[in-house]
Amino acid sequence: MHYMLLMTETADDFAKRTHPEEAGAYWGAWNAYIGALQQAGVIVKGDGLQRPETATTVRVRAGERHVQDGPFADTKEQLAGYLVIEVEDLDAALAWAARSPAAASASVEVRPVLPPPGGATA
Repeated sequence: MHYMLLMTETADDFAKRTHPEEAGAYWGAWNAYIGALQQAGVIVKGDGLQRPETATTVRVRAGERHVQDGPFADTKEQLAGYLVIEVEDLDAALAWAARSPAAASASVEVRPVLPPPGGATA
């Protein structure tokens, strides 16, 4: 079954990506985690995301498009990236989520991926 791991990070986590003294450890932890997923053969796809300030949020209300710069939620944690993994069950997905660097300082949301509509295969 496919599960999506939605990784969140704090503002401090995002800052580590480019801070000279912390970037090596930050990216090293992510490279080790993704390498373990690859070695286990469970990773389907995934991407990191740029800082929340680069986001644009779109809403349509009463037929009118509203565009807002930045993320729509005012939270301490922002979406940082996602991974789709293929594992046997939720327990296995939770185990992989707990190993994520994001779980140590922010959170990882785990959700089953919907199958294609009408039983179609991708």
